[in-house]
Amino acid sequence: MATDIPLDRRLDELDLGGMAGRYGSYVSLSAEAALSLGSMEGMADAAAAVKRRAASDLWSGYLAAALVAAVAYLVAMPNTILATYVHADQLTPTMWAILLGVAVRNMLPLPKTISAGCKDIVHRVIPIAIVCIGAELNFADIAGVGGQTLVLTLGAVLLGFSLAYYTARFLGLNHKTSLLLGSGTAICGSSAIAATAPLIESDDEDMLLSIGTVNLVGLLAMLTLPMAALGLHLSTDQFGVWCGTSIHAVPQVIAAAGSLSNLIGAEALATLVKMGRVALLAPLVFVLAVAYARRHGHDTTSDRQAAHVRYAKLVPWFIWAFVGVALLSTLGLLPVMHFQPLGHSAGNDVEMAKLLKLVSKILLALAMAAIGLGVNLRALLSVGGRALAAGVISSILLAGCTLGLIRLFL
Repeated sequence: MATDIPLDRRLDELDLGGMAGRYGSYVSLSAEAALSLGSMEGMADAAAAVKRRAASDLWSGYLAAALVAAVAYLVAMPNTILATYVHADQLTPTMWAILLGVAVRNMLPLPKTISAGCKDIVHRVIPIAIVCIGAELNFADIAGVGGQTLVLTLGAVLLGFSLAYYTARFLGLNHKTSLLLGSGTAICGSSAIAATAPLIESDDEDMLLSIGTVNLVGLLAMLTLPMAALGLHLSTDQFGVWCGTSIHAVPQVIAAAGSLSNLIGAEALATLVKMGRVALLAPLVFVLAVAYARRHGHDTTSDRQAAHVRYAKLVPWFIWAFVGVALLSTLGLLPVMHFQPLGHSAGNDVEMAKLLKLVSKILLALAMAAIGLGVNLRALLSVGGRALAAGVISSILLAGCTLGLIRLFL
């Protein structure tokens, strides 16, 4: 990959939602990077680093994503001609939205204004959709798998980091790139890499290579795990936990877990598991910062940088909101709204839980269409061969190990 291209431009080409300025206070990217990373994967203060765009720069992206999402709903409808021939109705609109978005992005020349609007959608919609998904979760229903799921989540983080790091080292990648790949695989893709990179004093090429690898491998995992689940005859809980423990970025987990029409409900558990992994970003960054400072001396630049990392803010607000909505749903405290038009004796009841579920489906289809419209396959495929091999091998091993544990305990 050419090294004379500015880092912010190359990052913008690689990231699924558009990376690019200051990423909070942790790493120098371009101003648009925070839009997707902050909302998709949990980095703090991302939105504050992004300048507000004029509405005229965004409407085309919103329109394009809305059209792709609408087509996705049509394609996923049962009893259509397309469904008859290719069983399109086995995939939900969420998965069709990202597939169609990728196809449009890579087959047609799109203006930059569409990309800007799609980045804004990802920034604004994904956190709201995640919070709404909490209404689908009932902690009482998963009490039987709660303890096992917690252990599996912790195990997946340790396995993911170890497998990615040692596979990368075995294939000849340097220590810092291997650490970044381990962080991205174990926690939450690009944001874990962005948080880890300055603490270990990695250079731009290490970061770029790692981000490109985890984005491409995460995209492949998002597409292949649902197809594998069909042949493995997994239950809804098993499939949800598998997606949550094995796929890298938050939107990829949600898209995969909500992709199969015969396993509706898996995305709520998958989101819970993935939120647990995201919450572990703070302790991972702390451990890496301390380990690196001890290895290189307490007076190093990395040690001073580590002191300024706000670990509490590495856990995003929507994790707490998601858990809060799920708790309200579990306790039956989500209200039922009664609408009675003037002059009518009868009215209509609208359950807040069902309304939030509907909103989450619509928002997710819109967000996945926007993410798909931002995937530059040519740029993703340009990552280094050894890094890609390390990412693929470690992800396959992680998926296989977690599946074995899920089969054993769930």
